[in-house]
Amino acid sequence: MQQVLNDKKSKSHSGDLEINIFWFRRDLRLEDNAGLYHALNDGTPVLPLFIFDENILDKLPKDDTRLTFIYNTIKDLKDELRKYGSDLLIKYGKPEKIWPEILKEYNVKEVYTNHDYEPYARERDDNLSEFLTSEKIAFRTFKDQVIFEKDEILKADKTPYTVFTPFYKQWHSKLNDFYVKPYPTKKYFKNLYETNHLSIPTLKEMGFEESSLKFPKISYKDKLDSYSKERDYPALDGTTHVGLHLRFGTLSIRKAVKDAIEAKSNVWLSELAWREFYMTILWHFPYSAYNSFKKQYDKIKWRNNEDEFKAWCTGNTGYPIVDAGMRQLNQTGWMHNRVRMVVGSFLSKHLLIDWRWGETYFAEKLLDYEMASNVGGWQWAAGSGNDAAPYFRVFNPELQTKKFDPKFEYIKKWVPEFGTKKYAQPIVEHTFARERVLKAFKEALSSS
Repeated sequence: MQQVLNDKKSKSHSGDLEINIFWFRRDLRLEDNAGLYHALNDGTPVLPLFIFDENILDKLPKDDTRLTFIYNTIKDLKDELRKYGSDLLIKYGKPEKIWPEILKEYNVKEVYTNHDYEPYARERDDNLSEFLTSEKIAFRTFKDQVIFEKDEILKADKTPYTVFTPFYKQWHSKLNDFYVKPYPTKKYFKNLYETNHLSIPTLKEMGFEESSLKFPKISYKDKLDSYSKERDYPALDGTTHVGLHLRFGTLSIRKAVKDAIEAKSNVWLSELAWREFYMTILWHFPYSAYNSFKKQYDKIKWRNNEDEFKAWCTGNTGYPIVDAGMRQLNQTGWMHNRVRMVVGSFLSKHLLIDWRWGETYFAEKLLDYEMASNVGGWQWAAGSGNDAAPYFRVFNPELQTKKFDPKFEYIKKWVPEFGTKKYAQPIVEHTFARERVLKAFKEALSSS
């Protein structure tokens, strides 16, 4: 990437007006946006930018639903910016090729954006920073998608927490009004760059199809009072469905945390902290994105039976709660959080299929996919992660059903043939599967 930037760098440009650029990524909103606020507060005209990144898009299926959500959100952003006499510059391609082209077109003083913590994003931003520095352009990035990041929550010996409970105690004790105060971006909209209407490529031009799937709206306050009582029951609509909006920044984390505090919804507050815990883990231990956090777990001899994996993917394992969850995911792009733990444990432990297979499938299907939380959740279920369920804990799908879906309401909604002869026979017997996985895990861990 860096070589392309160096080969194409040029400071010649057509415009004389010096501007700042704010690059939207995982922060698709104008209000309470840290990087945008700092860009506008500088006083230099700010041109907002969004890049449809081919390095990411090339790995997505052509019917990827999340791209439709992003596209619609980007169009809304354009419309909103036009009300203030500005617009959104939209590019499609590889950032390493696009940035030199932007510098030819505009007289750029500084580039602003918000932090991203995933491995590809870190490499991309490091390369861009080096390139912009060589062009004598400042690259300024800010914390926006979390309350605390990187080294802000550490143990007394300055090492990162790898267990959630002590992490959360410090996270919670450090939390105060300052950290949830919104950035007053609207106060400085007068500093947006004035420009004529800029074009936007169509989804079709980028090689994608528009999805007809419905996206959850930001509407959760009425659920916070009952959240702790209802969140574990998949037949109830007791969760907030904000994962998608936190993932792409259409909801500010500061607003979410403030709402949790005001509603005294401590359980939801802790769930928001779990998200930050996993982001901290990914930041300090980037290898865990693709390998077991507990490295000895990479010695496990997975069965990786492709037919059984297909049965799991399609919701035909003969285990009703597992099948209901997978069908919900396939049809809606979302799965209830309690059921995510059950299906994750089932794949990695009942079927002895590598957790990375499941993580990759979720990465393709989940609207609210966020690498840190998804990897963290999968490694928790498999036992290979930090603060994970011990390897000998194997969820019994039948007991989970009795506890959380006793009337089979959730199951019957997604598996209509449940209870009839048409329903699949169990793909594996629970006791046998449990003994098999315990033996496989013991052999791997005893050799380390």
